[in-house]
Amino acid sequence: MRHSGPVPRDLHPFTASLRGLPPLLPGLLACAAAVAAALAVHALVPALPAMTVAVVLGLLAANFPGVSAWTSGPGRAGLGFAGKHLMRSGIVVLGLKVSVVDVLGLGWPALLLITGVVLVSFAGTYGIGRLFRLPPTVSLLIATGFAICGASAIGAMAAVRRIRQQDTVLPVALVTLCGTLAIGVLPLLTGPLGLGPQLFGAWVGASVHDVGQVVATAQTAGAAALAVAVIVKLTRVLLLAPMVAVAGLHHRLRDDSGGTMPPVVPLFVLGFVAMAALRSTGVLPAGVLEAAALLQDILLGMALFGLGSAVRVRELLRTGTRALLAALAAWLLIAALGLGAAVLMLPGH
Repeated sequence: MRHSGPVPRDLHPFTASLRGLPPLLPGLLACAAAVAAALAVHALVPALPAMTVAVVLGLLAANFPGVSAWTSGPGRAGLGFAGKHLMRSGIVVLGLKVSVVDVLGLGWPALLLITGVVLVSFAGTYGIGRLFRLPPTVSLLIATGFAICGASAIGAMAAVRRIRQQDTVLPVALVTLCGTLAIGVLPLLTGPLGLGPQLFGAWVGASVHDVGQVVATAQTAGAAALAVAVIVKLTRVLLLAPMVAVAGLHHRLRDDSGGTMPPVVPLFVLGFVAMAALRSTGVLPAGVLEAAALLQDILLGMALFGLGSAVRVRELLRTGTRALLAALAAWLLIAALGLGAAVLMLPGH
């Protein structure tokens, strides 16, 4: 006897597995268009990092009349997917920027100084956040982003501590704002402070948050400054894995809820470590590394647009004033610590 009714879609496993994809497409396509625009702006104005432009475009999309309703409605699923999953994929690819050989080339005294800056920056920024009565999770994420590598570090810490994605939006906005502030302010201080190119580069690498922001800031003083800045910055990036592991272990020891615990080190952070190890072997040709750098920009740019699209400026102004003051205080602290470390690393420069 022939069945006259419709065939249940769940009887088709492949079709069922794809049912979740169409709702993601509008948001993901918007993220792709935004990152293409951000890369184009960066190509035209190299001083503007593509990641910063991506966040700004997300903010505009979230607050522009007409578009804002779309970002909170039909586009939300894809934008949220990008903010979480593409961020993690971008962190994995970020590992291909880190060469342990280059980092070790700085020498142990410099490595200890940079590690000290990261640890004191983290503790100091967390303390500032609590002093300004910010919630512990917000203080933790701001401290992580400011001390290590911006939005990427915030995403990694949020994963290991099971912090909701919406709680990462404010820290990402603040780390982007202060990193952008550094691009404009730090080069103006080169003359008054009497900094040579290498010393300025070390200062930038030790104190500016995101890798792209470091490049944009250091290149204003030439190739010598840029080379030092990138190596110092990538040393800070390399500390992402141990910092996240310690945070994960601390979370496990203190959590007595009996629920399922996240891994001490998330899989995507292990991927970051594996990519760094692969880069350090020196077997990857320059073309592969360039393609990986572009892929990282695309993934993180899409993720940052997705996160930026969740920021409502009215709510940010209403609830984020204390957070903004705390972030500016932390920015000054890290700038001072970074300058001190740079002077000790490169005396006479």
